[in-house]
Amino acid sequence: MKFVDEATIIVEAGKGGHGCLSFRREKYVPKGGPDGGDGGDGGSVYLEADDSLNTLIDYRFQRKHKAQNGEPGSGRNCTGTKGEDRVLPVPVGTTVVDMDTHEVLGDLTRAGQRLKVAQGGFHGLGNTRFKSSVNRAPRQTTKGSEGELRNLRLELKVLADVGLLGLPNAGKSTFIRSVSAATPKVADYPFTTLVPNLGVVSVQAHQSFVIADIPGLIEGAAEGAGLGIRFLKHLVRTRLLLHLVDVAPYDGSSPVDAVKVIVRELEKFSETLAGRERWLVLNKVDMVPEEDREAHCQAIVDELGWQGPVFRISALTGEGTKPLTQAVMRWIEERAEEEAENPEIAEREAAIRRQMDEEARAGIEEEKLARRAAREQDDDDFDDDDYDVEVVYAPD
Repeated sequence: MKFVDEATIIVEAGKGGHGCLSFRREKYVPKGGPDGGDGGDGGSVYLEADDSLNTLIDYRFQRKHKAQNGEPGSGRNCTGTKGEDRVLPVPVGTTVVDMDTHEVLGDLTRAGQRLKVAQGGFHGLGNTRFKSSVNRAPRQTTKGSEGELRNLRLELKVLADVGLLGLPNAGKSTFIRSVSAATPKVADYPFTTLVPNLGVVSVQAHQSFVIADIPGLIEGAAEGAGLGIRFLKHLVRTRLLLHLVDVAPYDGSSPVDAVKVIVRELEKFSETLAGRERWLVLNKVDMVPEEDREAHCQAIVDELGWQGPVFRISALTGEGTKPLTQAVMRWIEERAEEEAENPEIAEREAAIRRQMDEEARAGIEEEKLARRAAREQDDDDFDDDDYDVEVVYAPD
């Protein structure tokens, strides 16, 4: 199934039913009085998080979704039937944004969580409602109101505790296969990972965390190079970033330059995301002779001037992966305890995530504009004269 993490839809709630103008008419009951009933409310539109879904592809093909209208009232004080609500299933982790106001309507982060995105119209009143001692034959009714109409953008961001960063072929997919049951594609060419992959890392009984692997970044990704930077939005919900670096690239490139490329692209995408807790993971140490391994890795750390945690692993052989996952688990538990003890920390974390969301949307929009400008430039550079054929008529 194709992975789609953005979709735009139109939702329209149902109209409220009109009130009825009616008078009781029965044999032997003269002047029976008003008996017009109220209309029914229009149905509302809801989004519901469904953990069996992992893509928004269905909403690429069906964009308009409408709830049922309420039925009008009728005589004998009969109320119209309420319109049925429309419930649209979406993957867990979907953010809903009103495209007209740019307001974030909600974030569906738990299975079964519901969000009302369009309010159904309210019912109209029948003439029975207007009878009184001085108005015994009222002819007033009210119409049902219109249901809400909204243009929405659905943004899917995977739910994970830890995110992986790195150039293509840094070993991110191999690492997630090594520490979890996930089986992303692994091959000896760049961009084998085309969509985010999730893996559950079980450290020990009742201790586990979720790790997200996204497609690799390359220099110029913010301007549309490679797969771009839009997949970085899936790291917005993570608390910790693991920056994987190939310590022995097959092309002889510098691991230090590889780190700097990722940092530059990360900063272009979101300054806030770039400031998140990030650990340096030196991968593929098995490709360096054992006697030179420590000096080689330390030289990379020294040249970077790295001050944070550093881990040396081989995702292929599993060397060093267990201490890394244990350290990650301890860090996550410590952060969870801090938030439980101090609500202000949890509020600050929520504010940071909102800021990253805003920066992510701006970064993705800039990337789209850069891609569009590049396409237009390519069209401008196209010269029909290059494809002209000179026809020479030879005499018979």
